[in-house]
Amino acid sequence: MKNKINDIARIVVMTLTAWLTSATALGQMDVQFSDFTSLRSYYNPAAAGTDGLLSVHLAYSMQMAGFDDAPKTMYAGADCPIYFLSPRHGGGASLMSDNVGIFRTQRIAIQYAYNVKIGKKGRLAVGVQPSLLTETIDPKGLELDDPGDPAFPSAEVSGNSFDLGGGLFFYHPKFWVGASMQHIMSPHIELGQTNMFDFAPVYYFMGGCNIKLKNPFLSLQPSFMVMSDIDTWREDIQCKLTYNNEGKQFWGGVGYSPDISTTFMIGGNFQGISLGYSYQMYINGINMANGSHEIVVSYQADLDLFKKGRNKHKAVRIL
Repeated sequence: MKNKINDIARIVVMTLTAWLTSATALGQMDVQFSDFTSLRSYYNPAAAGTDGLLSVHLAYSMQMAGFDDAPKTMYAGADCPIYFLSPRHGGGASLMSDNVGIFRTQRIAIQYAYNVKIGKKGRLAVGVQPSLLTETIDPKGLELDDPGDPAFPSAEVSGNSFDLGGGLFFYHPKFWVGASMQHIMSPHIELGQTNMFDFAPVYYFMGGCNIKLKNPFLSLQPSFMVMSDIDTWREDIQCKLTYNNEGKQFWGGVGYSPDISTTFMIGGNFQGISLGYSYQMYINGINMANGSHEIVVSYQADLDLFKKGRNKHKAVRIL
Protein backbone atom coordinates (compact mmCIF):
# COMPACT_ATOMS: atom_id res chain seq x y z
CA MET A 1 0.00 0.00 0.00
CA LYS A 2 2.84 2.38 0.85
CA ASN A 3 4.47 1.86 -2.57
CA LYS A 4 1.12 2.47 -4.25
CA ILE A 5 0.65 5.78 -2.43
CA ASN A 6 4.19 6.84 -3.32
CA ASP A 7 3.60 6.05 -7.00
CA ILE A 8 0.36 8.02 -7.08
CA ALA A 9 1.91 10.95 -5.23
CA ARG A 10 4.87 11.05 -7.61
CA ILE A 11 2.62 11.10 -10.68
CA VAL A 12 0.36 13.80 -9.27
CA VAL A 13 3.23 16.00 -8.10
CA MET A 14 5.17 15.68 -11.36
CA THR A 15 2.14 16.37 -13.53
CA LEU A 16 0.84 19.35 -11.54
CA THR A 17 4.30 20.86 -11.18
CA ALA A 18 4.86 20.57 -14.93
CA TRP A 19 1.58 22.34 -15.69
CA LEU A 20 2.24 25.06 -13.12
CA THR A 21 5.78 25.83 -14.25
CA SER A 22 5.29 25.52 -18.00
CA ALA A 23 1.94 27.26 -18.40
CA THR A 24 0.71 28.37 -14.97
CA ALA A 25 -2.02 25.70 -15.15
CA LEU A 26 -3.45 27.29 -18.29
CA GLY A 27 -5.36 24.92 -20.52
CA GLN A 28 -4.78 21.24 -19.90
CA MET A 29 -1.13 20.51 -20.77
CA ASP A 30 -0.64 23.55 -23.04
CA VAL A 31 3.07 24.06 -23.63
CA GLN A 32 4.79 27.44 -23.29
CA PHE A 33 8.04 27.65 -25.27
CA SER A 34 10.74 30.01 -23.98
CA ASP A 35 11.61 31.37 -27.44
CA PHE A 36 8.01 32.15 -28.37
CA THR A 37 8.97 34.81 -30.95
CA SER A 38 10.52 32.12 -33.15
CA LEU A 39 7.35 29.98 -32.97
CA ARG A 40 4.59 32.54 -33.52
CA SER A 41 2.49 30.28 -35.77
CA TYR A 42 2.43 27.66 -32.95
CA TYR A 43 0.31 30.10 -30.94
CA ASN A 44 -1.45 31.98 -33.74
CA PRO A 45 -2.50 30.38 -37.07
CA ALA A 46 -2.96 33.84 -38.62
CA ALA A 47 0.85 34.21 -38.63
CA ALA A 48 1.15 31.43 -41.24
CA GLY A 49 2.82 32.81 -44.37
CA THR A 50 2.26 36.44 -43.39
CA ASP A 51 5.90 37.50 -43.80
CA GLY A 52 6.02 36.12 -47.37
CA LEU A 53 8.56 33.37 -46.62
CA LEU A 54 8.66 29.61 -46.33
CA SER A 55 9.32 29.02 -42.61
CA VAL A 56 10.28 25.67 -41.12
CA HIS A 57 10.70 25.28 -37.34
CA LEU A 58 11.82 22.39 -35.15
CA ALA A 59 11.77 22.74 -31.37
CA TYR A 60 12.60 20.48 -28.46
CA SER A 61 12.02 21.40 -24.82
CA MET A 62 13.16 19.40 -21.78
CA GLN A 63 11.56 20.88 -18.67
CA MET A 64 12.54 20.34 -15.03
CA ALA A 65 15.88 18.78 -15.97
CA GLY A 66 17.13 16.17 -13.51
CA PHE A 67 13.70 14.90 -12.42
CA ASP A 68 12.46 11.44 -13.38
CA ASP A 69 9.61 11.50 -15.92
CA ALA A 70 10.11 15.24 -16.46
CA PRO A 71 8.09 16.90 -19.25
CA LYS A 72 9.56 16.67 -22.75
CA THR A 73 8.04 18.42 -25.76
CA MET A 74 8.74 18.13 -29.48
CA TYR A 75 7.31 20.50 -32.10
CA ALA A 76 7.68 20.57 -35.89
CA GLY A 77 5.91 23.11 -38.07
CA ALA A 78 6.07 24.71 -41.50
CA ASP A 79 4.13 27.56 -43.09
CA CYS A 80 4.34 29.63 -46.26
CA PRO A 81 2.36 31.95 -48.56
CA ILE A 82 0.24 30.17 -51.17
CA TYR A 83 1.23 32.19 -54.23
CA PHE A 84 -0.56 30.01 -56.79
CA LEU A 85 -3.82 31.24 -55.24
CA SER A 86 -2.67 34.80 -54.52
CA PRO A 87 -0.28 36.51 -52.08
CA ARG A 88 -3.25 36.93 -49.74
CA HIS A 89 -3.33 33.26 -48.77
CA GLY A 90 -1.08 31.42 -46.33
CA GLY A 91 -1.01 27.85 -45.07
CA GLY A 92 0.84 25.59 -42.69
CA ALA A 93 0.96 22.28 -40.86
CA SER A 94 2.40 21.20 -37.52
CA LEU A 95 2.94 18.29 -35.17
CA MET A 96 3.34 18.57 -31.39
CA SER A 97 4.06 15.81 -28.89
CA ASP A 98 4.18 16.50 -25.14
CA ASN A 99 5.18 13.80 -22.63
CA VAL A 100 4.69 14.13 -18.86
CA GLY A 101 5.32 10.91 -16.96
CA ILE A 102 2.75 8.33 -18.07
CA PHE A 103 0.75 11.00 -19.98
CA ARG A 104 1.28 11.93 -23.64
CA THR A 105 -0.53 14.66 -25.59
CA GLN A 106 -0.23 14.90 -29.37
CA ARG A 107 -1.61 17.48 -31.76
CA ILE A 108 -1.71 17.33 -35.55
CA ALA A 109 -2.85 20.63 -37.06
CA ILE A 110 -3.24 22.46 -40.35
CA GLN A 111 -3.46 26.23 -40.72
CA TYR A 112 -4.99 28.67 -43.15
CA ALA A 113 -4.57 32.45 -43.12
CA TYR A 114 -6.10 35.14 -45.31
CA ASN A 115 -4.31 38.48 -45.25
CA VAL A 116 -4.73 41.89 -46.77
CA LYS A 117 -2.18 44.61 -47.33
CA ILE A 118 -2.25 47.52 -44.89
CA GLY A 119 -0.20 50.52 -45.98
CA LYS A 120 2.99 50.00 -47.97
CA LYS A 121 4.52 47.15 -45.95
CA GLY A 122 1.94 45.94 -43.43
CA ARG A 123 -0.32 42.88 -43.62
CA LEU A 124 -3.34 42.05 -41.49
CA ALA A 125 -4.29 38.37 -41.38
CA VAL A 126 -7.09 36.24 -39.97
CA GLY A 127 -6.35 32.55 -39.48
CA VAL A 128 -7.96 29.28 -38.48
CA GLN A 129 -6.42 26.02 -37.24
CA PRO A 130 -8.36 22.74 -37.22
CA SER A 131 -6.52 20.00 -35.37
CA LEU A 132 -6.75 16.51 -33.92
CA LEU A 133 -5.83 16.11 -30.25
CA THR A 134 -4.81 12.70 -28.95
CA GLU A 135 -4.34 11.91 -25.26
CA THR A 136 -2.56 8.72 -24.15
CA ILE A 137 -1.88 7.07 -20.79
CA ASP A 138 0.93 4.50 -20.90
CA PRO A 139 1.40 2.73 -17.52
CA LYS A 140 4.48 0.83 -18.74
CA GLY A 141 7.12 0.84 -15.99
CA LEU A 142 4.66 1.89 -13.29
CA GLU A 143 4.73 -0.57 -10.39
CA LEU A 144 1.67 -0.76 -8.12
CA ASP A 145 0.83 -3.09 -5.25
CA ASP A 146 -2.58 -3.71 -6.82
CA PRO A 147 -2.20 -4.11 -10.62
CA GLY A 148 -5.98 -4.33 -10.87
CA ASP A 149 -6.62 -0.86 -9.43
CA PRO A 150 -9.26 0.67 -11.78
CA ALA A 151 -7.73 4.14 -11.27
CA PHE A 152 -4.79 3.04 -13.46
CA PRO A 153 -5.17 1.28 -16.83
CA SER A 154 -3.42 -2.07 -17.11
CA ALA A 155 -2.38 -1.31 -20.70
CA GLU A 156 -1.93 1.77 -22.86
CA VAL A 157 -5.18 3.63 -23.55
CA SER A 158 -5.81 6.64 -25.74
CA GLY A 159 -8.58 8.87 -27.02
CA ASN A 160 -8.88 11.80 -29.37
CA SER A 161 -11.00 14.82 -30.17
CA PHE A 162 -11.33 17.50 -32.82
CA ASP A 163 -10.09 20.95 -31.82
CA LEU A 164 -10.04 24.40 -33.33
CA GLY A 165 -7.92 27.54 -32.99
CA GLY A 166 -8.13 30.99 -34.54
CA GLY A 167 -6.47 34.37 -34.48
CA LEU A 168 -5.65 37.79 -35.89
CA PHE A 169 -2.12 38.87 -36.77
CA PHE A 170 -0.60 42.14 -38.04
CA TYR A 171 2.89 42.01 -39.56
CA HIS A 172 5.24 44.85 -40.50
CA PRO A 173 9.02 44.61 -41.07
CA LYS A 174 9.50 46.78 -37.97
CA PHE A 175 6.90 45.29 -35.62
CA TRP A 176 4.18 42.65 -35.24
CA VAL A 177 1.23 41.99 -32.94
CA GLY A 178 -1.33 39.20 -32.69
CA ALA A 179 -4.25 37.82 -30.69
CA SER A 180 -5.41 34.20 -30.80
CA MET A 181 -7.47 31.53 -29.08
CA GLN A 182 -6.72 27.82 -28.75
CA HIS A 183 -9.11 25.01 -27.74
CA ILE A 184 -12.15 26.89 -29.01
CA MET A 185 -14.12 23.63 -28.94
CA SER A 186 -13.21 22.90 -25.27
CA PRO A 187 -12.28 19.31 -26.24
CA HIS A 188 -13.30 16.46 -23.95
CA ILE A 189 -11.35 13.21 -24.30
CA GLU A 190 -12.33 9.93 -22.62
CA LEU A 191 -9.76 7.17 -22.10
CA GLY A 192 -11.39 3.91 -21.15
CA GLN A 193 -14.00 3.85 -18.38
CA THR A 194 -12.26 5.82 -15.62
CA ASN A 195 -10.04 8.50 -17.18
CA MET A 196 -10.86 11.73 -19.01
CA PHE A 197 -9.21 15.00 -20.02
CA ASP A 198 -10.80 18.42 -20.56
CA PHE A 199 -9.02 21.23 -22.41
CA ALA A 200 -10.12 24.77 -21.50
CA PRO A 201 -9.93 27.62 -24.06
CA VAL A 202 -6.68 29.58 -23.81
CA TYR A 203 -6.20 33.15 -25.05
CA TYR A 204 -2.91 34.64 -26.29
CA PHE A 205 -1.83 38.22 -26.93
CA MET A 206 1.70 38.79 -28.18
CA GLY A 207 3.83 41.31 -30.01
CA GLY A 208 7.33 42.56 -30.71
CA CYS A 209 9.41 45.04 -32.67
CA ASN A 210 12.82 45.60 -34.22
CA ILE A 211 14.81 48.61 -32.96
CA LYS A 212 17.96 49.69 -34.80
CA LEU A 213 20.77 51.08 -32.63
CA LYS A 214 23.43 53.69 -33.45
CA ASN A 215 25.85 50.87 -34.17
CA PRO A 216 24.67 49.69 -37.62
CA PHE A 217 25.50 46.08 -36.76
CA LEU A 218 23.36 45.94 -33.62
CA SER A 219 19.61 45.90 -33.05
CA LEU A 220 17.15 45.10 -30.26
CA GLN A 221 14.06 42.87 -30.50
CA PRO A 222 11.85 43.36 -27.41
CA SER A 223 8.70 41.21 -27.26
CA PHE A 224 5.92 40.09 -24.94
CA MET A 225 3.27 37.41 -24.57
CA VAL A 226 0.24 37.18 -22.30
CA MET A 227 -1.69 33.91 -22.00
CA SER A 228 -4.84 33.30 -20.00
CA ASP A 229 -7.79 30.99 -19.50
CA ILE A 230 -9.61 33.91 -17.80
CA ASP A 231 -9.15 32.38 -14.33
CA THR A 232 -5.34 32.42 -14.41
CA TRP A 233 -2.68 34.42 -16.24
CA ARG A 234 0.93 34.21 -17.34
CA GLU A 235 2.95 37.16 -18.65
CA ASP A 236 6.31 36.90 -20.43
CA ILE A 237 8.61 39.69 -21.60
CA GLN A 238 11.95 39.26 -23.31
CA CYS A 239 14.53 41.15 -25.33
CA LYS A 240 17.20 39.97 -27.76
CA LEU A 241 20.31 41.86 -28.83
CA THR A 242 21.30 40.90 -32.39
CA TYR A 243 24.61 41.37 -34.22
CA ASN A 244 24.28 41.26 -38.02
CA ASN A 245 27.24 41.95 -40.33
CA GLU A 246 27.99 40.59 -43.81
CA GLY A 247 25.77 37.56 -43.35
CA LYS A 248 27.05 36.80 -39.87
CA GLN A 249 24.24 36.91 -37.35
CA PHE A 250 24.35 36.19 -33.61
CA TRP A 251 22.06 37.07 -30.73
CA GLY A 252 21.66 36.82 -27.01
CA GLY A 253 18.72 37.71 -24.81
CA VAL A 254 16.93 37.49 -21.50
CA GLY A 255 13.29 36.89 -20.57
CA TYR A 256 11.21 37.18 -17.44
CA SER A 257 7.89 35.78 -16.29
CA PRO A 258 6.74 37.27 -12.94
CA ASP A 259 6.80 34.76 -10.07
CA ILE A 260 7.67 31.92 -12.48
CA SER A 261 11.03 32.11 -14.26
CA THR A 262 13.97 33.97 -15.76
CA THR A 263 15.18 32.88 -19.20
CA PHE A 264 18.55 33.20 -20.93
CA MET A 265 18.85 32.82 -24.73
CA ILE A 266 21.67 32.60 -27.24
CA GLY A 267 21.76 31.74 -30.95
CA GLY A 268 22.95 32.51 -34.44
CA ASN A 269 22.45 31.99 -38.15
CA PHE A 270 24.74 29.38 -39.66
CA GLN A 271 24.68 28.77 -43.42
CA GLY A 272 21.03 29.86 -43.61
CA ILE A 273 20.00 27.75 -40.62
CA SER A 274 18.97 29.57 -37.45
CA LEU A 275 19.88 27.75 -34.22
CA GLY A 276 18.82 29.00 -30.79
CA TYR A 277 19.21 27.70 -27.24
CA SER A 278 17.23 28.84 -24.18
CA TYR A 279 17.49 28.01 -20.49
CA GLN A 280 14.47 28.80 -18.31
CA MET A 281 15.40 29.06 -14.64
CA TYR A 282 12.43 28.73 -12.27
CA ILE A 283 12.14 31.27 -9.47
CA ASN A 284 10.04 29.40 -6.90
CA GLY A 285 9.84 25.80 -5.71
CA ILE A 286 12.49 24.25 -7.98
CA ASN A 287 16.28 24.34 -7.77
CA MET A 288 17.90 26.69 -10.28
CA ALA A 289 19.82 23.75 -11.76
CA ASN A 290 16.53 21.96 -12.55
CA GLY A 291 15.31 24.43 -15.16
CA SER A 292 14.17 23.90 -18.75
CA HIS A 293 16.45 23.43 -21.75
CA GLU A 294 15.11 24.35 -25.18
CA ILE A 295 16.51 24.19 -28.72
CA VAL A 296 14.84 25.81 -31.75
CA VAL A 297 16.08 25.23 -35.31
CA SER A 298 14.58 27.39 -38.08
CA TYR A 299 14.96 27.87 -41.81
CA GLN A 300 13.39 30.54 -44.02
CA ALA A 301 13.44 31.05 -47.80
CA ASP A 302 11.68 33.20 -50.39
CA LEU A 303 9.27 31.14 -52.49
CA ASP A 304 7.75 33.89 -54.67
CA LEU A 305 8.48 32.59 -58.16
CA PHE A 306 6.87 35.65 -59.73
CA LYS A 307 9.30 38.28 -58.44
CA LYS A 308 11.54 39.70 -61.15
CA GLY A 309 15.25 39.69 -60.40
CA ARG A 310 14.71 37.87 -57.14
CA ASN A 311 17.42 35.83 -55.42
CA LYS A 312 16.81 32.14 -55.00
CA HIS A 313 17.11 32.38 -51.21
CA LYS A 314 17.07 35.15 -48.64
CA ALA A 315 18.73 35.39 -45.30
CA VAL A 316 16.71 34.55 -42.20
CA ARG A 317 14.83 37.61 -40.94
CA ILE A 318 14.86 38.82 -37.39
CA LEU A 319 11.06 39.11 -37.26
